[in-house]
Amino acid sequence: MMAVNNETGVVQPIQEIARICKANAATFHCDAVQAVGRIPATIDALGADLMTISAHKLGGPQGAGALIKRPGASLSAQIKGGAQEFGFRAGTQNVAAIAGFGAAARALATQAPLQELRELLEIELLLACPHIVIFGKGATRVSNTSCIATPGLTADTALIALDLDGFAVSAGSACSSGQVTHSHVLTAMGVDADLAKCAIRVSLGWQNTEQDVIAFVAAYKHIVDRARARVAA
Repeated sequence: MMAVNNETGVVQPIQEIARICKANAATFHCDAVQAVGRIPATIDALGADLMTISAHKLGGPQGAGALIKRPGASLSAQIKGGAQEFGFRAGTQNVAAIAGFGAAARALATQAPLQELRELLEIELLLACPHIVIFGKGATRVSNTSCIATPGLTADTALIALDLDGFAVSAGSACSSGQVTHSHVLTAMGVDADLAKCAIRVSLGWQNTEQDVIAFVAAYKHIVDRARARVAA
């Protein structure tokens, strides 16, 4: 079970799931990739037996991850290896990426929280575009993610226009076998298909500032206004 949904930023009821697993003698693995650095995400805080994290989600290099195992938890090697991975995995370690992973983890403590920046983003978006929908707004979410949609403005249109304006965001839809499909997450949330295809995910990082947020909102409003003008014409 993932601790945080990667599209909406909604925090899942991990502790409750952990209690259910423990009551039924089931081993519980938690994907905490989106959680570390954003919510309390130690193996004890989550209540998991196993948890995975990734360097690049912390600002570290791509290609390094960690599997954290609670003492006594059952784990079988998928690729048998030597002592460098305690017999659980074969292959030469990527020392440079691992060192970068450690540096990124240590730097987490010095990063400013993003909650105020995400709140500013959503307040300004609602003021600029009153018809905008913020998915998961009423739920507990991590502070760096906002999944939004404006009815009638497809994600593809928004992505291209925002890219031209210098903003990198992602679509809430996924591609499978060359076919664009609606986000299974939004579908499971009961979101209408026409609205789901308008969803984009905006992520904030330690480099971002209030000026970035204001500039993004202005660019997004311009795209919305331009799309509505074309429809009206």
